[in-house]
Amino acid sequence: MSRIAVIIFCIALLVLPTAFSSGYFLFQLTLVVTYAVAILGLNLVTGYNGQVSLGHGAFYAVGAYTTAILMDKFNVPYWATLPVAAVLCTGFGFLIGLPALRLGGLYLALTTFALSVAVPQLLKYKAFDDYTGGVQGIVIDKPEAPFGLHMTSDQWVYVFTLMIGIICFVLIANLVKGRIGRAMIAIRDQPLAAEAMGIDIAMLKTYTFAVSAMITGVAGSLGAIAVQFVAPDAYGAPLSLTFFVGFVVGGGASIVGPIFGAIFVEFIPNIADQISKAAPGAVYGVLLIALMFLAPGGCASLVRMAAKYMPWNRKPT
Repeated sequence: MSRIAVIIFCIALLVLPTAFSSGYFLFQLTLVVTYAVAILGLNLVTGYNGQVSLGHGAFYAVGAYTTAILMDKFNVPYWATLPVAAVLCTGFGFLIGLPALRLGGLYLALTTFALSVAVPQLLKYKAFDDYTGGVQGIVIDKPEAPFGLHMTSDQWVYVFTLMIGIICFVLIANLVKGRIGRAMIAIRDQPLAAEAMGIDIAMLKTYTFAVSAMITGVAGSLGAIAVQFVAPDAYGAPLSLTFFVGFVVGGGASIVGPIFGAIFVEFIPNIADQISKAAPGAVYGVLLIALMFLAPGGCASLVRMAAKYMPWNRKPT
């Protein structure tokens, strides 16, 4: 029954853009899907594997710039840039994961945070201006709906982003529910026992970091296609912190958590601004604290609690 509910939910999301031919709200929905995929990547490495990362904005930037450069400089179709971004981010994540294995806890968090600070500065480096556009960034065209579909560009970008997002969520859900996922959780909870059981902790952590970077890089590609613009300042440390906030709000070690986290980081700042033009940051902070007080385990914990009372989960009396 829960699978039927998920299928109905996905169909509703696909039908949703027919009610919005264009406009800011449809753009926001597209960003929600993009952020959900990015937070999903962070959730894999932090929620399931226990490695605290504050630098996933860097992988998001690599994916975004890969798509922008390929589209702008080499006229590569937007859909063909995604696998390239995935491969590059996987390699980048693997290289970052190897030295990061020597660190843990707060030290790893600080190292990845330094990465999120360094990458935007590298994108501004003059030697790369011919490709990255320097501080001015790159403007790309919004793709048109293919196959003669009667959709606006905004609608098609949303549907395309949603389809890629669903694929990413299905892949990660299958990964964490299998043997590899159980090994990740074992390393997070009991590393000594996991090593005694024959799990190669070092390599599994590195592979997890690489897959996490790949998912976040794909999200960056989707974000570049949706926004139609990339610039170094858009991928600084605040973006990594935004992903981390979404991860905490959504709930760690949860597949549905990133969706709620993405909704929070996309819509709550606007709501806070509407409540108080003078101090939106203060309102945002109060709402965040209130949510953490009501749901210490994130929104996913509320979903699990509510699911217990659903008719199909009730035990017959």
